[in-house]
Amino acid sequence: MIALSERAYAKINLTLDVLSRRDDGYHDLRSVMQTVSLCDDVEIDVDTGKPWKLSCDAAAIPADERNLAWKAARVFFDRLAREPEGIEIRIHKRIPSEAGLAGGSADAAAVLRALNRWAGNPLPVESLCDLGALIGSDVPFCVLGGTALAEGRGERLLKLPDATELQLVICKPKVAFSTPELFRRLDSVAIKARPDTDAMIDALRCGDRDRIASLLCNVFEQATVDRPEIAAIKNALLENGALGAAMTGSGSAVFGIFRCQNCAKAACDALKAEYPQTFTATTV
Repeated sequence: MIALSERAYAKINLTLDVLSRRDDGYHDLRSVMQTVSLCDDVEIDVDTGKPWKLSCDAAAIPADERNLAWKAARVFFDRLAREPEGIEIRIHKRIPSEAGLAGGSADAAAVLRALNRWAGNPLPVESLCDLGALIGSDVPFCVLGGTALAEGRGERLLKLPDATELQLVICKPKVAFSTPELFRRLDSVAIKARPDTDAMIDALRCGDRDRIASLLCNVFEQATVDRPEIAAIKNALLENGALGAAMTGSGSAVFGIFRCQNCAKAACDALKAEYPQTFTATTV
């Protein structure tokens, strides 16, 4: 039996624009995505001699073939045209669910990376990203990691220079949003403000933290105007020193960028009383 371990890093969207609806029913996106230090831990035992098994210490997470980590193992072994003599996947969750932080996708990406390493790295990262696209829209980026421009459904990636280290606070309220419902809402309203993605890319290349913070923009926020939690968290982050704040993905987590680690910790402590799922993080 071989034991593997891999960290599964969350992501945030520094910009997120929803473009036209496609013939297949999906929407084209354009987003600058960033890996952050908030992570799950994934452990894998290969060739256990027992049936496939998945366990997770978060009760709400499915522990069977519905889990994206399980699906990742399945597509990986199908791609290699080989079958392990049993596999066990264990996930220790820190990334909140239904948050727009790609927790399940991060776990799937960690499985792909770990199994590829176990097999002697037969697949280049581009092929792993292609496998990830079979599992979910955020999985290719989570395989790649770092800083990237994502287009299409998220499967078309352009690697960008790694962002300067940013001090972050990530806050997840109790409310969760339906991603399909947010897309439907955006289809029915005129989007008043869109991100300047090219300007964000330029700010990242220059390492201009203040400009990065000023350019944060997620169009999905315009589909959550009837839910006061997002605006309340953004305001709380800004009142506690954030240079800028935005929702990530289709929510409901909100993040803020801070000047220093101590500033981020103070803000995190201030928000935790009302929002227990509040974390400090950095870009990785």
